[in-house]
Amino acid sequence: MFKYISLILLLLSGVCLAQKKPLNHSVYDSWESITSKRLSNNGVWAAYGISQQEGDATLYFTNLTTNAGIKVPRAELAQFSADAKYAAFAIKPFYKDIRQAKIKKKKADEMTKDSLGIANLTTLAVQKIARVKSFKFPENGAFLAYQFEKPIDTSKKQAPDENAANNKLEGTDLIFRNLQTGTERTFKYVNEYGFSKDGKLFAFVSTGSKKDKAAASGVFLLNTEKGTVKTLVNGPGNFKSLTFDEESESLVFLGEKSPEKAEIKDYFIYYNSLSLDTAQVLVENDIPGMPAKWAVSGDGKLTLSKDGKKLFFGIAPVKIPKDTTLVDFEHAKLDIWSYKDDYLQPMQLKNVERESKRSYLTSIEIFKADVKIVPLANQNIPDAIPIGEGNSDFVLASTDFGNRIQSQWTAGSVRDYYLMDTRNGSSKKIITGLSGSAIPSPSGKYVLYFDKKTSNWYTYDILAGKVSHLNNAMTVKLSDEQNDVPDDPSSYGMAAWTEDDKSVLINDRYDIWEFSPDGKNEPVNITNGYGRQNGLTFRYMQVDPEQKFLGKKETIWLETLNNTTKETGFYRTSVGNNKNPELVMMAKARYSSLLKAKDDERYIYDKGNYTTSPNVFVSRDLKTESKLSNTNIQQEDYNWGTAELVSWTTPKGYKSDGILYKPENFDPSKKYPMIVYFYEKLSDGLYSYQAPAPTPSRLNIPFFVSNVYLVFAPDISYEKGYPGKSAEEFINSGVESLKKNSWVDGTKIGLQGQSWGGYQVAHLITRTDMYAAAWAGAPVANMTSAYGGMRWESGMNRQFQYEKTQSRIGATLWEKPDLYIENSPLFFLPKVKTPLVIMANDADGAVPWYQGIELFTGLRRLEKPVWMLNYNNEAHNLVQRQNRKDIQIREQQFFDYYLKGAKAPVWMVDGIPAVDKGRTWGFELTDKKP
Repeated sequence: MFKYISLILLLLSGVCLAQKKPLNHSVYDSWESITSKRLSNNGVWAAYGISQQEGDATLYFTNLTTNAGIKVPRAELAQFSADAKYAAFAIKPFYKDIRQAKIKKKKADEMTKDSLGIANLTTLAVQKIARVKSFKFPENGAFLAYQFEKPIDTSKKQAPDENAANNKLEGTDLIFRNLQTGTERTFKYVNEYGFSKDGKLFAFVSTGSKKDKAAASGVFLLNTEKGTVKTLVNGPGNFKSLTFDEESESLVFLGEKSPEKAEIKDYFIYYNSLSLDTAQVLVENDIPGMPAKWAVSGDGKLTLSKDGKKLFFGIAPVKIPKDTTLVDFEHAKLDIWSYKDDYLQPMQLKNVERESKRSYLTSIEIFKADVKIVPLANQNIPDAIPIGEGNSDFVLASTDFGNRIQSQWTAGSVRDYYLMDTRNGSSKKIITGLSGSAIPSPSGKYVLYFDKKTSNWYTYDILAGKVSHLNNAMTVKLSDEQNDVPDDPSSYGMAAWTEDDKSVLINDRYDIWEFSPDGKNEPVNITNGYGRQNGLTFRYMQVDPEQKFLGKKETIWLETLNNTTKETGFYRTSVGNNKNPELVMMAKARYSSLLKAKDDERYIYDKGNYTTSPNVFVSRDLKTESKLSNTNIQQEDYNWGTAELVSWTTPKGYKSDGILYKPENFDPSKKYPMIVYFYEKLSDGLYSYQAPAPTPSRLNIPFFVSNVYLVFAPDISYEKGYPGKSAEEFINSGVESLKKNSWVDGTKIGLQGQSWGGYQVAHLITRTDMYAAAWAGAPVANMTSAYGGMRWESGMNRQFQYEKTQSRIGATLWEKPDLYIENSPLFFLPKVKTPLVIMANDADGAVPWYQGIELFTGLRRLEKPVWMLNYNNEAHNLVQRQNRKDIQIREQQFFDYYLKGAKAPVWMVDGIPAVDKGRTWGFELTDKKP
């Protein structure tokens, strides 16, 4: 009896499975993802957002005690009040309305604007307020401030206004609401505002209005408890960067009152404390200590030291005003490239705006009798950061001055580091020629740095002036054990510091070590070597984003990866403990970071795997958890797939892993076509969820798997000087190992890769004809011409990529021309027998698109089947969604033709003549052959 019932159930399940649909290109827009997660301070309320790829998002609130909830369509950016009684969020316009506005080419001011949502978490009522541009809660206190967009101009015709530019800067109404009493106050023409940390003070700037002469302008301070408003600066001007101190007792801000039409503005820094009725000018341009022809920068950041005694700000050379007498068409426009330039002209041009706003760190002691400023950075030593939250007498400054030109081929910056004295500006060089990074400790006692050249960690004791070598006696490496680029290995990173700089935690490949920064104590493996013994990679997870250091006995969460099974999860251990970490949870899943409630032991996170869409969970210990969301329930209607880890040994005896994706309705008695997709190493993503989405040009794995393809993603390790042969070694051997299975159709295997993957595709088809079709996105075809080219998105010359990083040649073109030729597919095109599609976009800022042209024109001349897609004005990876959707269709049609024997589309058979561009896309299928 039971035998027959089981048979019937099995048959019925088979029928249900057979009825599942393959994914098609219409499913993308509605596919969901988790966009944000947040807990209230007390851990009672959780908020999370779910968005569609193209459509309207939804924001959910859940009371974790009562299960009461609020669902708000089109909402995002949720914030909780400090007492968790209210939440505020932005409500976006309907997607369809935004789309129509774009179709009608409406101006920015005419577009539908966001609304503000305010949720009362006691009554569960939601108030909606239209046309709100921003809102803020204080870190503490029951208040909310929100600012409106400019009112809609209902006049049919606007009169010309000579002050139109200034009117655009005019502020708008701001509402200040006391959430406890429900009372509101309106402040007009506000363009900047902010709360003190304790919420007792609220500062705002009012621009006033040309049309409303009675409106007050200036900077104002509201005492939120008393309701009184103090005028800090009276009158028009440009004021910004409102910055309170840690104790909420003082305020600083930038301001200028230059003539409206003045190109160069003279900024001052204003200061106000509770004892002052108005703000005083703290720093002006003739203050003692200001270098000649320098001034306060309006683009610099204001930072008060934690103790409130020092202010850090930016100064910069006074800009040269434009010569308005020059006639534009009478003067040449050119760029002059000089061999003495620190940076190539393309990099300079790329960074013009940033450099024009560059400022140099400067400090002032606020309460010192002899007022003067102390510059702490300059054009030769441009970078500086405060130490010990600004309480230290020093800042850490650094420079790559004198070493910039070589960064074009070394890929890294060699820097000198200095301690700059905030009392007198004197400097002391503490590190010379560091290839690596240096950071100050939280309490400001040490500078910690890693030297890539020696793979060693060091500390510099700021008071004692002593250098300590932390890993001097260690045999375990603290640098990348698997480094396979021709450069010095990077570190595995620092994990955290403990309180009062007593110790620092540093990672090796698997475990975490605790070091005494003075080098006096032996390092302690706080994970007890358990990671290395069991192939587990432990990494400290900071669950509180504001935490600056760890308590000596503090329990910490360890994000964990099993390097063998690729499972992920969490362990726990204590600082100062050398016992094995405690297993909390390991699963065949991929977890997001944990986010802890500020005042409660409760965590929010999401998890999923290849077969299960990520969902939001909350838990107190991660051993028991509550699921809050249920995303992508429509996935059940489609033939999905599975992901499994496969391993093989290469011809040279290397062990390698890869991921094999199979359709959900996989039948081992059938033969399947297979697409091989690769980059470098992908197997750690075994349990990552992959939504069906129009990708920037990577393979849309779930789509092809659902449409009854196998997809294989092999890991690749590289030998210096032979990236092409390395790809052959690992990819081809992995494919051969899978071809031993009867269900792999060895005659119907395709290749797909983007960027570095695209290069490897191009190389492989010049060395073997085992692949039936290939697709290469943004490939390099000719390393000899690419070597001296530009990465236009950054302005960097491409030499570094071949000598030190991904392309892995490890020498200049003139040192090893044979390797550049051997690794260039262009020189071996006559051997190609595999049909190829190339994507090469004319605005690619990483790989010059002429590389695709060289590959295409060479194969075309040799009468090989080849197509090239140039998405106009597109980058290295497709950005515009319509282009992403387009390439999905073409990729499916290409592989369906060569791997499944389907009909060919018109674009493959006849192309698309330029005269028909934008009129037809050639997706129609035809009986003709390409």
